[in-house]
Amino acid sequence: MASPIPTAGPAHIVWDWNGTLLHDIDVVIEATNASFAEVGIPPITLERYRELYCVPIPLFYQRLLGRLPTDEEWAVMDSTFHRHYFARADAAGLAEGAAALLAEWVAAGRTQSLCSLAAHDRLLPWVSRLGIDKHFLRVDGNTGVGVVTGKAEQMARHVTALSGLVEGMDPERVVIIGDATDDARAAAHAGAHAVLYTGGSHSRRSLLSAGVPVVDSLAEAVVVAQELVRRGR
Repeated sequence: MASPIPTAGPAHIVWDWNGTLLHDIDVVIEATNASFAEVGIPPITLERYRELYCVPIPLFYQRLLGRLPTDEEWAVMDSTFHRHYFARADAAGLAEGAAALLAEWVAAGRTQSLCSLAAHDRLLPWVSRLGIDKHFLRVDGNTGVGVVTGKAEQMARHVTALSGLVEGMDPERVVIIGDATDDARAAAHAGAHAVLYTGGSHSRRSLLSAGVPVVDSLAEAVVVAQELVRRGR
């Protein structure tokens, strides 16, 4: 195993992918409405989606429908969503300013990684295709076979793995930047900080319920991340 590398910056950022670094919310809405059409559900607006969205996904559908979807409805919506999403996914680019922020963070001698529930075998070529793979010490997607690994458990494993890559790594120096309340829960589970970004799946009101800083740009998220680690808990 390679020796841990030293880091010049006090904070290590763990980025979320979908809805955070990857600006794919428009593709998500298109795929969601395509799946809704298959089972006779009226289309949803971006604003309503952000107000209702939560995980696990069946609970999101319960909020929308007033009931849980049937097994048949769930199977149809899930398969239709993924078919339409991946047919359109190449149209999604990085969030505004993301490429420059990633490069600047590394140029300053700081470290960062990527942890996502996106399938690992899709995530790696995706990150590479967008030209940002060289900026991360580690990229972890979901590798579960037939099941989706919970974000909290996955984040805890990711943060633990970082200790072998970054000298003096401590969870209190780690800041997760994501677009969902689930990212805040995952950060707490891993003993890390969190900053939530409004450009993805949740409304500002929903994000504020997580009790962590909420920002409207990734540039602001990076500034807040540094301040959280500087001040400590």
